[in-house]
Amino acid sequence: MPPGIFRITFFWSNAARNILSIPLVIFVFSFQDCYLDRVNDLPLGLLSALLATNQPQAVSNLVQQDTGIAVPFVNQNDPAERQLHELMVADDAALDEVNSWVSTNHIARTNAPAIAELNRRINARFDVVKHGYEGFLRNHPDNARGFLAYGSFLNDIGDEDGSVIQYENSRQLDPKNPAVWNQLANYYGEHGGLTNAFADYTEAIRLDPAEPVYYQNFATTVYLYRKDAREFYGIAEQQVFDKALGLYRQAMKLEPDDLVLATDYAESYYGIKPLRTNDALAAWTNALNITKDDNEREGVRLHLARVKISAGFYDEAQAQLDAVTNPVYGDLKHRLERSLNDHKNPPTNSIPEISPTGVTNGVPSPTNPPPLAPKSVAVMTNVLPAVPKEFDLQIAPPPLREQKPQ
Repeated sequence: MPPGIFRITFFWSNAARNILSIPLVIFVFSFQDCYLDRVNDLPLGLLSALLATNQPQAVSNLVQQDTGIAVPFVNQNDPAERQLHELMVADDAALDEVNSWVSTNHIARTNAPAIAELNRRINARFDVVKHGYEGFLRNHPDNARGFLAYGSFLNDIGDEDGSVIQYENSRQLDPKNPAVWNQLANYYGEHGGLTNAFADYTEAIRLDPAEPVYYQNFATTVYLYRKDAREFYGIAEQQVFDKALGLYRQAMKLEPDDLVLATDYAESYYGIKPLRTNDALAAWTNALNITKDDNEREGVRLHLARVKISAGFYDEAQAQLDAVTNPVYGDLKHRLERSLNDHKNPPTNSIPEISPTGVTNGVPSPTNPPPLAPKSVAVMTNVLPAVPKEFDLQIAPPPLREQKPQ
């Protein structure tokens, strides 16, 4: 920094970060020869907002006024918000406890009484949380975050029709919260009303253009429902692919190290005919570059080999397969090796389908999801995994991501 320049940097405390749902705010002022460089109104206004009695609300209002972006805040000193936080903690604890019951049970499928008893315990455990939310909302009928949290819990336990009622209640109370628009779009994408899904994702992004989850979910929905997207936007199928891929790329700009996101994007090329070989290879190479361990790398190498076989790059495909040594991928590797041999020795000229069994979206998931059925619903899925046609490179679609209140 040149002589005479004085810089002040302010970071929010952890509590303030939680309140504002933004990681940090930096103010920079430059002084040189006793001259205050002109700075824009937003930093000056933010400095004034820090001196306000209600700092979170003042900052939220100012950011929205200057940028058009709504910055949600939570007053952690509010007894209602503390109670809601306790409810959400209890919500997670109940899901974890039931997950533990299910993952450790050894009940035979034919033991109907034992299964009925386990289901009774699960329902009773969830009813405690449901009653807690319902009591809270009776006492705080204007708490939009409470309705959103309750809707998320209902979605987690599989009551999606109940969840959308709570989402709508939340939206009516706070239409500037982008998270509720994302949740509604997820619901309509799964249960019909695709035009609502497209519109709601667009609104979520308008309210918070820096959230990668919204772009990813929007991309997934456009990709899966290409016919609806063609009709809604009045574009051809290849343009629909372009739109979905563009949304994925925007999400990746915001979350460049997210392997699940990168593989979702790369897998999208499997459904495009003719295969955009160079783009697909670039996408899988990017995924390879952000893997964090050998298990992830080898999963991506199988995809690279698969695309290279399809493109006729047989030596390069073999090199990728040679680098795969993890026994968990043994079956997939052998099938690709047979495919490679068939391609190199006609008349067979096809790639057999690879089942992603044991692999999340073709690549090991960074976190292993629990086996509990209700818990797995926490990540919303638009549709059941599509069964690929013979010789088709398409695999199961990625799940949509849910966003709960922070």
